[in-house]
Amino acid sequence: MNSATTSSEPPGNVSGPVRFLPTRWSLVLRSRGPGSEARAALSELCAAYWEPVFRSLRGSGTAEDVAREQGQEFFAKVLAGDGFPGADPARGRFRSYLLGALRHFLNDLRDRERRQKRGGGVRPESLDAEGFPEPEDPSGGFRDRDFDRAWAMAVMSRAMAAVEKDLAGAGKSPQFAALRPWLAGTPDAEAQSRVRSELGLSDGALKVAVHRFRRHFRDAVRDEIRQTLPDGAQVEDELRYLVEVVGNS
Repeated sequence: MNSATTSSEPPGNVSGPVRFLPTRWSLVLRSRGPGSEARAALSELCAAYWEPVFRSLRGSGTAEDVAREQGQEFFAKVLAGDGFPGADPARGRFRSYLLGALRHFLNDLRDRERRQKRGGGVRPESLDAEGFPEPEDPSGGFRDRDFDRAWAMAVMSRAMAAVEKDLAGAGKSPQFAALRPWLAGTPDAEAQSRVRSELGLSDGALKVAVHRFRRHFRDAVRDEIRQTLPDGAQVEDELRYLVEVVGNS
């Protein structure tokens, strides 16, 4: 995992609550309907999940400009319609639902291209397909694992941004910038010495700060994951899976 954040106690401490409001599932539920609040929630969802959709399309071997165009069309249909009407926290992970919707969309794209080649008409398209659609592979190259990896990276990115905001609010932006490299591993002795000097920490205090920083980030990732799981779902199982797909990339 790489990404991060913290708080203070000595200078560099990163404990404290991470705030994620509203949750992703509450956004999904709020996104339904014609009102301005629903449209704002839907727009926020689309922005949050653009990266997993785009990266998974690219991971399937699709050219960047084509993947960008397909991703934009996918979310344009979401924004033009009723959002994610079949998504239900009681039915499983939002990740699974969104992946199913994307696969269904790509399957529709392939069918549309075939009809156009034959000179046929274009039938209405739906992104929902009863909750968790599982159409045939639309391209032969799109893989669930690509989507899951992109999803994991987006989760960590959102967690890092949230913790950075948390630290900035506590006046600890310098700690975030200085300790962030520890999320990818332990920097060399020269880099550690530079950070101790920048933050005014002893060797022991730096170790404590790094420990709290990493813990803060892990908690932020767990909170982010928890938002997209049904009630009672196993956050740790999902976390292990996401770490696995990132590690095998």
